Amino acid sequence: MTQTKVDTVYYTITRGDSPLVATAIHNGHEVRHNLRALYNLTPQERLREEDPFTAEWVSITDNQITGHYSRFELDLNRPPKKAIYRKPEDAWGLQVWKEELPEELARESMKRYDKFYEDVKQMLTQLLDEHACLVIYDLHTYNHRREGPTGPAADPEENPEVNIGTGNMNREKWAPVVEALMHSLSNHNYQGRKLDVRENVKFEGGHFMRWIHDTFGDKVCVMSIEFKKFFMDEWTGEPDQAQVQEIRQALQQSTRPVLEALAQVCQV
Repeated sequence: MTQTKVDTVYYTITRGDSPLVATAIHNGHEVRHNLRALYNLTPQERLREEDPFTAEWVSITDNQITGHYSRFELDLNRPPKKAIYRKPEDAWGLQVWKEELPEELARESMKRYDKFYEDVKQMLTQLLDEHACLVIYDLHTYNHRREGPTGPAADPEENPEVNIGTGNMNREKWAPVVEALMHSLSNHNYQGRKLDVRENVKFEGGHFMRWIHDTFGDKVCVMSIEFKKFFMDEWTGEPDQAQVQEIRQALQQSTRPVLEALAQVCQV
């Protein structure tokens, strides 16, 4: 196995030999030094909306993209005009900044955004020189206890434990790949039970997925995999490490059937 790495303070991109890429672009919690005093939110409030522990899951493959900085500085999963949360309606009703963010600081953030997308494009272009098609696990988590730490959980009918977002892909072409992932995750022995895995119930995927599909067309299948935060306390940020590792195992187990399905599709 050969690997090359783009390692910046903001993100790490590692390229290996596999046609499978795993990403954790909302994993980060750091914020830039010249922004810290401007936040109206505490680190704990920011952490609640971030995707901690997703970086522990990208190790299922040798191609990895991991974000290190908070989405409250720069959201890599939103289009450029929405990548910085400026108003409460951009950020779950939260007042992110004490006062309006200075434009020069916003421009500094957006330079990082542009560089990230440039580096990802280069990585995927290089992988497509070696493989006919690629599959990407776009890994995220989401909250389901917004009524407070002692409040009721969100209705499980509308909030599956695992939401597979298939957004703007060519769903007919990639059906074998999507179905292989969902079948594998649904049938994994998760601590003696089965996970509730459904498609496009809570989310259909964000800008990152859509940009990849728009840029590379039918050569790349991106599936946005959102785990409900049932494996952690979303209010304290404390994980159940056994469950974090069990989720990694479930994802790892899915890679073989998914890659077999990818090979089948790319021969057509």
